[in-house]
Amino acid sequence: MPVPPAGTKNLDLWLPVPHADASQDVRDLKIESPVPYKIEKGAYGNQMLHLQPAAVPTAPLVVKLTAHITRREHLNLRANAPTAKPAKEKADPNMARWLGPDRLVPLDAKIKQQAEEVVAKAGAKTDLEKARAIYEHVVSTVTYDKSGQGWGRGDIYYACDARRGNCTDFHAIVIGYCRSLGIPARFSIGLPLPPERGKGEVKGYHCWAEFYTPQTGWVPVDASEAAKNPARRNYFFGAHDENRVEFTRGRDVELAPRQAGPPLNYFVYPYAEADGRPLEVARTYEFADVAAQ
Repeated sequence: MPVPPAGTKNLDLWLPVPHADASQDVRDLKIESPVPYKIEKGAYGNQMLHLQPAAVPTAPLVVKLTAHITRREHLNLRANAPTAKPAKEKADPNMARWLGPDRLVPLDAKIKQQAEEVVAKAGAKTDLEKARAIYEHVVSTVTYDKSGQGWGRGDIYYACDARRGNCTDFHAIVIGYCRSLGIPARFSIGLPLPPERGKGEVKGYHCWAEFYTPQTGWVPVDASEAAKNPARRNYFFGAHDENRVEFTRGRDVELAPRQAGPPLNYFVYPYAEADGRPLEVARTYEFADVAAQ
């Protein structure tokens, strides 16, 4: 983290900390920091490191977080065989949140109308059929394209108009259309891992989604990966491969303790404030397979 502006009285830094869930184990968490820190719990099971130096540093501050993470494929066979008995899942206490709008994913009449047109065209009746129709529509009509301006914010109106973008834009449509039809849908973000493994630097983030029906439980989907790899289109309706590490869930994220600025669009990179104003933070993410270390 760079030296804050002269005269800064308070400095805060938050880093997302990967959490354990059914698809990933996190162990041997190690944090190297020149100043004291706390690991806080936020909404939706998110964890974050918070650091507030007693004295504002006069040299760049370097914090290093390492962990041993084991990832597993997240597969829901009921997505394609709904007659199968749903597995017992721990109830999500935030279900109402997964039916509500995000700042850049409003659930207004226009979005609902677009979603209704998609499912009507597909002849979808059940929630599972509707979610499948939405997924197929997005994969068919949106291009993975990070050129120009506007992409990457997960703005559903941009994505619906431009019909291109990255994973955030793809899943803004999936989640917004599902929610507008009363189907709970939630957002997760983290880091992608190359299938060939080894070791190296992770240059960017990746995000994905899940939707819920009482017959299936939570169903993982990854529309942007399906668009990039058409051969795996069927696979990514009902599955997330193991080539990812989840950091946080949800959008419009309020940190712990609460940041002075507005909620974060999503939280995958470090965030800092100097006297309540955002401060740019440099970061590097690296991975190494156990066998490659």
